[in-house]
Amino acid sequence: MDQRPRVLLIAEACNPEWVSVPLEGWSHAQAISRIADVHLVTQIRNREAILRAGLVEGEQFTSIDSERITRPTYKIASLLRGGPGKGWTTLTALMSLAYPYFEWLIWRRFGAAIRTRQYDVVHRLTPLSPTAPSLLAGKCRRAGVPFIVGPLNGGVPWPKGFDAARRQEREWLSYIRGIYQLLPGIRATRRNASALLIGSHDTWDQTPAKYHHKCIYVPENAIDPTRFRTLRTRAAARPLKVVFVGRLVPYKGADMLLEAAAPLIRSGDVQVTIIGDGPQMPELRSLVAREILTENVRFTGWVKHGEIQTILANMDVLGFPSIREFGGAVVLEAMAVGVVPIIVNYGGPAELVTLDTGFAVAMGTRSQIVQRFRAILTQLVSSPETIDRMSARAIDHVRNNFTWDAKAGAVLEVYKWLMNPNLPIPAFPRPFRGTGESATTPQIYSEPGSGT
Repeated sequence: MDQRPRVLLIAEACNPEWVSVPLEGWSHAQAISRIADVHLVTQIRNREAILRAGLVEGEQFTSIDSERITRPTYKIASLLRGGPGKGWTTLTALMSLAYPYFEWLIWRRFGAAIRTRQYDVVHRLTPLSPTAPSLLAGKCRRAGVPFIVGPLNGGVPWPKGFDAARRQEREWLSYIRGIYQLLPGIRATRRNASALLIGSHDTWDQTPAKYHHKCIYVPENAIDPTRFRTLRTRAAARPLKVVFVGRLVPYKGADMLLEAAAPLIRSGDVQVTIIGDGPQMPELRSLVAREILTENVRFTGWVKHGEIQTILANMDVLGFPSIREFGGAVVLEAMAVGVVPIIVNYGGPAELVTLDTGFAVAMGTRSQIVQRFRAILTQLVSSPETIDRMSARAIDHVRNNFTWDAKAGAVLEVYKWLMNPNLPIPAFPRPFRGTGESATTPQIYSEPGSGT
């Protein structure tokens, strides 16, 4: 197929000036627009930022005003979630109920163009959550136009032994999250979609097997090399420079990192920088004072996304013991700069880190995770040259496999397959997870000193 696919690209969350999912939506949409003729459809709150980015309204994008339903739903969700940054399952559930109105407005605006085949493909990029049903899936099927949804990601189960963190996050609905599978709109979306892009191992497992024939694994996260031009140049040496990046809440594990590194911090072998803020900040500062770590621990507070790479470039290791991470964009961003990650072998980060680019510790109790992180840090203090070897490989791994352009190339293969039924379904590698002998499987540490 030589012609560029004509794509109606739907990204309700899509904003070049924000972070997290809106920035993902924008970055992925821009990459796809470089290999296809795209008309972007987004929610009106993104309009001004997209105009500032230089897109022409009406020609390159359309903003849909669904605020009549979206705004009051968001206000209710904000009241019920238990505070800013908490209760994500509650927020996602309520916004998923409001989302169909957004697609109904899209059909009113673009239904005639879809029915007359002015688009080769309709692709819904965001929401990422598999709990958000699509009205357009059935309408596109009846119009004979392929409909794609994804990459979908979410629903990483809370690990056993961390119910306290679960309650602190106000994740009451997570106990019954699985009931979304019974919603008629979810079944209809899967049935009518021509392809389901799946962004993680957990989401793949949650998707009923009868739909796996049209599921294609495309990782959720990627990086923009133009945003990550600053690379790590320092040679690792004592004191080892360790960084944590993220929201300061219990499940992200900044306290576990500090506890794991405490003996090495006191001895002057490790320095830790904590980038981020959140409700756990007072507790972390108290821990640092109590354990006499103040001299070698620095808190930066919130740092603008574009400035984080400057700090990362002067670090050796990303210590990220999050026990429930869907995507793990911060892990890719650290590796893109050359910082070697230590993660928990659970959720999204475990699908990004390979044997020769970082370390993964086996999931366990809190004390086990602390012990396993301490074992790796102790090993790296003794052999800091290991970091420099892994650093170069981490940069190559991300830039070869996890750029937005690489993801767009994978999506283009899906478009070609849907437009030409004689082609075989694209065969991309499934995500690796935890064990095995593949070169793309992370090194798993289960017990201090075990080496396995």
